[in-house]
Amino acid sequence: MAKIPELLCPAGSPEKLRYALAFGADAVYAGIPRFSLRAKENPYNNSSLKEDIEYCHQVGKKIYVTANILPQNRKLKSFKRSIATIAEAGPDGIIMSDPGMIQYVKTEFPELPIHLSVQTNTINWMSVAFWRDYGVKRIILSRELSMQELNEIHTQVPEMELESFVHGSICIAYSGRCLLSNYFNHRDANQGTCTNSCRWEYNVKEELPEGEQSTQSPQGKYLIEEKGRDGDLMPIEEDEHGTYIMNSKDLRAIEHLDKLWRAGVESFKIEGRTKSIYYLSLITQSYRRAIDDMASNKPFDPQLLGETEKTANRGFTTAFLLSASEKATERFNSPQEDNLPQIYAGKVVNERAGGWMEVDVKNRIEVGHKIEYISPQNKYRFQISSMENESGLALPVAHGGNGTVWMKTKGPIDRFALLSRVVNEPALSLVS
Repeated sequence: MAKIPELLCPAGSPEKLRYALAFGADAVYAGIPRFSLRAKENPYNNSSLKEDIEYCHQVGKKIYVTANILPQNRKLKSFKRSIATIAEAGPDGIIMSDPGMIQYVKTEFPELPIHLSVQTNTINWMSVAFWRDYGVKRIILSRELSMQELNEIHTQVPEMELESFVHGSICIAYSGRCLLSNYFNHRDANQGTCTNSCRWEYNVKEELPEGEQSTQSPQGKYLIEEKGRDGDLMPIEEDEHGTYIMNSKDLRAIEHLDKLWRAGVESFKIEGRTKSIYYLSLITQSYRRAIDDMASNKPFDPQLLGETEKTANRGFTTAFLLSASEKATERFNSPQEDNLPQIYAGKVVNERAGGWMEVDVKNRIEVGHKIEYISPQNKYRFQISSMENESGLALPVAHGGNGTVWMKTKGPIDRFALLSRVVNEPALSLVS
């Protein structure tokens, strides 16, 4: 069997990078400012990105830098300057999609490994062989491939490193090729400014001549109205299958990692550079456990499915990986899964004697709430017995966005610890 696949996690900020590594990532990916597909939500600058490349190497981890937009002529000069700055820092790879820019990097920085972005929609082994011959080191395969197709690509081009997404959001079109964001907001997905229009909530209204009543026909001309924008109507066609704006469930392949490994995937990639630290940490920890169990020939632990369901999600699907699974991929109701078992409560930022921890509150908590404590080393539950502000004044309740509070626990307090409020799960034994 090939070497154990790496766990590759998103680093949407310097802080998120450190949480991802602490919770078990082997490698992270972060975007070059202005030239990755999360350009609008990227807090990095060239200086901080170079610092984090150095940090990853100091702790024995890898970092890949994303530069995968399809640049227009006016962006070429600044794109070249940014790549030159980052190449000097020595990342472990650069993720790209534009052939001209790939040629530029090959010529100017031949020592810099090139990973082909999922933006290129690589879906067959002949394309993989083409990019291998062109000097690309790794292919990030399209999410639209089945397990059988992945296996055939590896069989035909066994020397190519293959990376596959295993968790996170899915586009309703081939990755990054959706036109909805451009149509509605003039913000292009492949320029790093997607507004995720496919996940908005819409009302559909039948377009009728004045004075006529609806025939309730399954076919006809319709108008859609985004929730909150009453009267701002846009035309859309609907047939017997419904409309074609839809909100995909999230990809989850945690229980199928062994199959992906046997199919030749060397890197398991988690999506979500804009997701919360809570989401990132729990998902990273869950996949870390699944990979370690797989490497030790242990059976998959179904409790890990429950761990992933503690984070915000749109419901889960294996999408195209398994036969016929795409039939259950679309999500037609709320953009987010209702009734989450737990809600992100806050992150631990400090501690003091007596079992007190300082918590940066993210969502409302109050004395008496059941809390799950999550760190890279420990996980336990307790009930909030007391909270106080920095002046020592007792607090019955604390709200997200209002700063930090001190909270008492009898459990351990670790670096990178997070708290979630238990909402819809059966009560477990508590640390009292």
